[in-house]
Amino acid sequence: MTDTEQNGTTSYVLPTKHILSKAHLAAFERSPAHDELMAFIDALNDSIVGRKLSEAGVGNEAVMDILDQVLEIAKDTPAVDNKLSRFGNPAFKTFYDRVAAAGPKMHAGLPGLPAAAIPEVETYFQNSWGNRERVDYGSGHELNFLCWLFCLSKLGVLHEDDYTYIVLGIFWRYILVMRYLQSTYWLEPAGSHGVWGLDDYQFLPFLWGAGQLKTHKHFRPKAIHDPEILDAFASEYMYLSCIEFINSIKTASLRWHSPMLDDISVVKTWDKVNSGMRKMYVAEVLGKLPVMQHALFGSIIPFPSPEDDPELKAALEEHPLAQPDPHGHIHEDKGWAMDCCGIPVPSAFAESQAQGQGAKPPVFARPGIKPIPFD
Repeated sequence: MTDTEQNGTTSYVLPTKHILSKAHLAAFERSPAHDELMAFIDALNDSIVGRKLSEAGVGNEAVMDILDQVLEIAKDTPAVDNKLSRFGNPAFKTFYDRVAAAGPKMHAGLPGLPAAAIPEVETYFQNSWGNRERVDYGSGHELNFLCWLFCLSKLGVLHEDDYTYIVLGIFWRYILVMRYLQSTYWLEPAGSHGVWGLDDYQFLPFLWGAGQLKTHKHFRPKAIHDPEILDAFASEYMYLSCIEFINSIKTASLRWHSPMLDDISVVKTWDKVNSGMRKMYVAEVLGKLPVMQHALFGSIIPFPSPEDDPELKAALEEHPLAQPDPHGHIHEDKGWAMDCCGIPVPSAFAESQAQGQGAKPPVFARPGIKPIPFD
């Protein structure tokens, strides 16, 4: 297969990495692709204000079916005996390869998706589940899933009428599948803490979860500290579900194991939490080289060329590119540590096993996971 496929007048290109320096990152931040992604996030956010997870409505079941197929592949690929290691389970690599093999056929079943676009779209899908070699997962992989949804929307597979369903149905199913993968294969947080994850792994459920709650008449952000509210309403609100899930695998208070979330809980309104999360996502995910050096760009989500961006052209002429290290990463020189890979951190699920508590992975959410001491 060639890198470029023709479909009439449309060319589809296999996505590749383009952000190799701060100059490239700045070019992305100035680009239409950046603005379009944020507009997509905002439109999805607006579509779920005041809506519960049970009010997802109906939408593209073919897209949802793909996620169910991924879950079935995971269930058919159990973790191997890995008692000597608290880090990622090697069975994840088998799972990853099986998803990669099934991906093209899965996408061929999506009504309205051009056949020539499948390799480009499927690349984002494949990179949504984590890193095969490092057996880790972070906000950059979550970004790939966002890009997958964005591509499907730009190509007309998903429509504006689907937006509520995209977040409360499709995206939330993705989060539940990821919980299964994280707990089954003990995926390490990418970097030292998901590079930038409000918990060990995710970001967008908190952004959109705050959007769900921003017009709620009774709940305030401090409600995350009330066990009765979490127990009663986590099944309806993403933000509360994420807090409950964190509490289910870690002991002690949020102040100790999730200080950012604890700090945010003192904000007066969900509206401010929502807008603050948006600013944080722009700055700490889309605006961070350790995350965005792994971002993929093709024809649907294009990266500006030096000819399109004179500032980028001038910067590259003035400063030669830094060279990737042996595992393909660019590291900012901080004089003491790698900035994107960090120190390998075992997953909370692996720590639970190490504590001898025998935590079992959840079927879809948290049943069977026992809290672990935080240290």
